[in-house]
Amino acid sequence: MKIGLSSYSLYRAIKAGELDYVSALDWIAANGGEHMEVVPLEIDFTKEPQLVKSIKEKAQSLGIELSNYAIGANFLTENDGAYEEEISRVKREVDVAAELGVKLMRHDVARHEDVSIRTFNANLDRMIEACRTIADYAAQYGITTSIENHGYLVQASDRVLTVVQGVDRPNFKTTLDIGNFMCADENPVASVQKNLPFASIVHIKDFYLRPSYRNPGEGWFKTTAGNYLRGAIAGQGDIDMWEVLRLVKRSGFDGYLSIEFEGMEECKQGSKIAMDNVKRIWAEV
Repeated sequence: MKIGLSSYSLYRAIKAGELDYVSALDWIAANGGEHMEVVPLEIDFTKEPQLVKSIKEKAQSLGIELSNYAIGANFLTENDGAYEEEISRVKREVDVAAELGVKLMRHDVARHEDVSIRTFNANLDRMIEACRTIADYAAQYGITTSIENHGYLVQASDRVLTVVQGVDRPNFKTTLDIGNFMCADENPVASVQKNLPFASIVHIKDFYLRPSYRNPGEGWFKTTAGNYLRGAIAGQGDIDMWEVLRLVKRSGFDGYLSIEFEGMEECKQGSKIAMDNVKRIWAEV
């Protein structure tokens, strides 16, 4: 088991020019991280081969592993042509993952205004076929692809499992985000326990939760049922982090724990405290 950080956690520092994807590796190494998950935001890595090379070389020089390559995708397109192009685009991102040397890659699967079970069922075959095609393409590189419980339509634990089991490929799993189940108003402990056997990597995230009738104001967003969430430093929010990590540890999961910080605190401070908390809690459970 290796504890590290998603580059997403440092996004505000990267956007402000305080860090870039290469110097982020220096920061992670200096602050006790063992790996970095690469999340390209506002940069098309398929058009930045030198950046990809620099990230790989820096990670190797520091002894920091590159754990996962995580990109967005949406296979609920307006027509078949756009659907095929989106699959082709994600395949090009698989090539980037291979160039980085990672063996895990997450791609999203769907965005839709209507997140009902009816919409999910109506588009299930389309989502499964796209994921299966990409997983088969990634197999040539020894890469395991995955979907995350992310984006509302495919966020609830049973919906994620329905897609994973429908794809039915040994190199297709789920990026299990312990916090994102709350966006679908699920209990994180119960949902983690259900989806853990299918996890390729585990995202450690925390949230503060408030009921729908107690609007906390700026900085919060709504769940599917209208409750309120705000990002927290891992171990300081409303997720029972001790029980979640106990379940992960007891399961025998021996992969990457990737910290995702999206709280209101300064991102480097929040990321450092989160990594320290997860290490401490892991040792306690």
